[in-house]
Amino acid sequence: MNSNFFYKKNSKIALKEICKELKIKNILQKNIFLEDIKTIDEASKKDLTFIHSSKYLKYLPKTKSNFIITSAKLKNYIINRNLLVVDNVLISVAKITELFYPNSLNDNFIYDKKLNNNLLRLKKITLGSNVLIGKNVKIGNNTFIGHNSIIEDNVIIGKNCCIGSNVIIKKTITGNNVHILDGSIIGKKGFGFFPKKTKNLRYPHVGMVLVKDNVEIGSNCTIDRGSLSKTIIGENTFIDNQVHIAHNVKIGKNCIIAGQVGFAGSSEIGDNVLIGGQAGISGHLKIGNNVKIGGGSGVVKDIEDNQIVMGYPAVDFRQFLKNQKK
Repeated sequence: MNSNFFYKKNSKIALKEICKELKIKNILQKNIFLEDIKTIDEASKKDLTFIHSSKYLKYLPKTKSNFIITSAKLKNYIINRNLLVVDNVLISVAKITELFYPNSLNDNFIYDKKLNNNLLRLKKITLGSNVLIGKNVKIGNNTFIGHNSIIEDNVIIGKNCCIGSNVIIKKTITGNNVHILDGSIIGKKGFGFFPKKTKNLRYPHVGMVLVKDNVEIGSNCTIDRGSLSKTIIGENTFIDNQVHIAHNVKIGKNCIIAGQVGFAGSSEIGDNVLIGGQAGISGHLKIGNNVKIGGGSGVVKDIEDNQIVMGYPAVDFRQFLKNQKK
C-alpha cells in the first residue's frame, strides 16, 4: 500500500538536485532520478533512504534502495551502495522530504467542503450535526459519525465503525468495527523538530495512521501519523482515554492500554501487551509479546517476551518488590 497518497508529491527528483540541496558534491556523473524518500525497510530501487544509527544497519541486506543518506561515522559499514554522506542525517532527511513533498509542513484543517450526498444515499451512514467530510473520503456501511466531527480528505473508514463527537481524523485508514470515542484526534503531524537557537526546524510528516479491525480508541486520545512510515494500531487492541501515541509507533494485536499512557516515537509494541495507567514508553524501543507493564512505570530499554516489569526505570517485577523492601 502506498503510504503517501494523502499528499501532493513531486513525481521524481534528479540526484544532482538532491545533492545540491544537501550541499554535497554530486555522487554520480550520470543523470539519475529518484521517485521518493522512504525508510530503509520500505524503500525500493528507485527510492532514496537513510541510516542515522547503527541499530538500522541490520536492514541493509534486505533493502532494495541503492541510494542512502548516512554519516561519516557509519559509511564504512555500508558497502556496494551509493552514499550521500552528510553531517546530520535526520536534518538532511527532513530537507529532502520537503523537496519531494513541498506542502508537507502545512497541517491546516479543511474548509468549505460540500457533503457528498451520494455517499449517504448509497450507504447506511448516520451523521450527527455539523459533520465535515473532505474530498475522496470512503466510509463503509453501517457507520456512525457523531456531532461536530471532521473527516478530512482521502480518509478511509471501514464498515460498522463508530466515530464519536468532536473527533478529527486525517491521513488515516481504519479497518472494520473500529470505535473512536469523543474528542480524539487521529493523524495529525507528530512532534518532530530540530532545535536551533533562532528557529526550530520542523520535520515533515508524510506518513499515515493505520487502525486495524476491532480496535477501540478512548476519549481524548491523540495518535500522530508517521513521519515517513506508518503509525499502526493492531487488531483488537483497546486503548483507554487520554493516551498519546507518537509518530511511527507500532502496536500489536490484542493489547490493552490504560489511561494516560504515553508512547514516544518509533517504538514497537508486541502482541498481547498490557500497560497500566500513566506508564511511559521511551522512543525507538522494542517491547516483546505478552509483556505486562505496571502503572506509572517508565520504560527506557527493550523488554523481551513474557516479562512483567514495573517502576522507574522499569525492572523485573520481582526485583521491583525487592527494591521496595530496602
